[in-house]
Amino acid sequence: MVTGQRPALVLIGPPGSGKTTIGTALATELGVPFHDTDAAIEADQGCSISDIFVLDGEPAFRALERAEVARAVSAETGVVALGGGAPMDDETQAVLEGHVVVFLDVGIADAAKRVGFDASRPLLAINPRAAWTKLMNERRPTYERLATHRVDTAGRAVDEVVAEIVATVAPRG
Repeated sequence: MVTGQRPALVLIGPPGSGKTTIGTALATELGVPFHDTDAAIEADQGCSISDIFVLDGEPAFRALERAEVARAVSAETGVVALGGGAPMDDETQAVLEGHVVVFLDVGIADAAKRVGFDASRPLLAINPRAAWTKLMNERRPTYERLATHRVDTAGRAVDEVVAEIVATVAPRG
């Protein structure tokens, strides 16, 4: 796979792109650990991201997220999945420089099927389809700029996406 750097690769993309599902399968395929920064924050804080948003506000969550991403990118050796908004932070963008970053792209139809746009997604709680579309329109240029690779996950099985990522980022030879 990718050697001499940590992590092996970083997954970015909007809610519903498959970062956790694909990341888990990809890590298994590559024989490396999987690390989800959102799950790490929830475990560390002892509550859900939605609860952090409600109790402490988005700025507090973003500070936790920024710190966890910086830690993960410097310490984790496998596949690291970032929360959808993490790449919007300037400090996080700087941390990602020089790493293999895979943008998992998806359209709203597939994203809606995957996440259901429920209350667990605080930025999508009100008018979820419109909110997702607005977020994606704002975030897409950043995802595309940071990505060393872009993979469309819409309408595709997890194993297809994993195979494409492995074929794309594995060294030739």
